[in-house]
Amino acid sequence: MFCDRCGTQVADTYGFCPACGRTLGRVPLMPAKGRIAGHVRLLAILWLAISAVRLLPGTLLLLLFSRSFAFVLPHVPDFVPGLLRAFGVLLLLEGALGLAAGWGLLQRRTWARMLALILGCINLIRVPFGTALGIYTLWVLLPAQSEEEYRQMARAA
Repeated sequence: MFCDRCGTQVADTYGFCPACGRTLGRVPLMPAKGRIAGHVRLLAILWLAISAVRLLPGTLLLLLFSRSFAFVLPHVPDFVPGLLRAFGVLLLLEGALGLAAGWGLLQRRTWARMLALILGCINLIRVPFGTALGIYTLWVLLPAQSEEEYRQMARAA
């Protein structure tokens, strides 16, 4: 092998030219930025934000319609406070799962991709912000190429 700067003959085992000091062999190029590399962080932040917003009404419903406080108008049927408490619990559960998905995506956890995809499908019916987030989640994480890139990112993290 010859140095491409000074032309000195160099053994194949050398990492640099002994005459001029130039690095020999191929210099690794910058890794190609993947399709989802920039989107995963934004997606995680969006999941955290929308989940925090969903925690607020869930907490409010549970507080207002708890058995001890029982904020109910006089002509409301008896099943309504229980129904509103159940809706509050669902909002809290959805918010907690969304926070877990957002945190997992930020930390590049392997389970977070699947959780975000499931929540993205569920959110498609929540017009307008849930639908937008659901579509964006599916667009970023669903293709097979995205799955492989996410696995590589998760292994590296």
